[in-house]
Amino acid sequence: MAQITDLQSAVAAHIHDGQSIALEGFTHLIPMAVGHEIIRQKKKDLTLIRMTPDIIYDQMIGMGCAKKMIFSWGGNPGVGSLHQFRRAIQLGLLDIEEYSHGAMANSYAAGASGMPVAFLKGYQGTSYPAVNPNIRFVDCPFTGEQLVAVPAINPDVGVIHAQKADRQGNIWIDGIVGVQKEVLLASKCSIVTVEEIVPQVSEKQGGMVIPSWVIDSVCVVPHGAYPSYASGYSVRDNNFYKQWDVISRDPTKFAHWMAINVLSTQEAVS
Repeated sequence: MAQITDLQSAVAAHIHDGQSIALEGFTHLIPMAVGHEIIRQKKKDLTLIRMTPDIIYDQMIGMGCAKKMIFSWGGNPGVGSLHQFRRAIQLGLLDIEEYSHGAMANSYAAGASGMPVAFLKGYQGTSYPAVNPNIRFVDCPFTGEQLVAVPAINPDVGVIHAQKADRQGNIWIDGIVGVQKEVLLASKCSIVTVEEIVPQVSEKQGGMVIPSWVIDSVCVVPHGAYPSYASGYSVRDNNFYKQWDVISRDPTKFAHWMAINVLSTQEAVS
């Protein structure tokens, strides 16, 4: 059952050097605050897993948290490259394992259902298999059709942001729902940050309820997705995404920004 605790304690208890971690959320509900706490606690040698790494993984890579990234489309949405990510690859500091969005989604689903592998259609005529040996082709035993096989994703720790949790640790998500449910089910351990605690959550409100038995820690972190957003609570800061392109290009600007805005700060928790 989920324990309601503070963010610092949850990260210290569940995230350790050398683990594989997935901070997921598609367009909104990106768990930025958890990433910042991982940086502050100086976690190292992590394998970062995420569909569209986004700014948070650019920051974690630039601060030396990662040794590898498993991802699909490594960019800053709406702007372009993630420059700390790019620089780490060019300097040989980061191993990468790249997939398509569809393959990542299927791999999470396979991990969530206890399967060791996911099967899908795709990659025909692309260069993905040439650079990723974990993308393999198999013949369907029923139709003879050639399919793609990719390994299931089972992170050591899965992390998401959600709008609400109740006092029992059940969480409620609304808006764009990506692979949040699958990540929690696929992971050995999980942390969820939320905007607020309410007396009770219910699917009658719409959206999706994820039960407390698949969650280890729930942390109240208002605006924990910023500069991403939480539908119904905040809006996406598009200007920040544009500004980040300038900040991350320059190692000096990047280090200065991180020192002021992450290392010397503490997210509001309760």
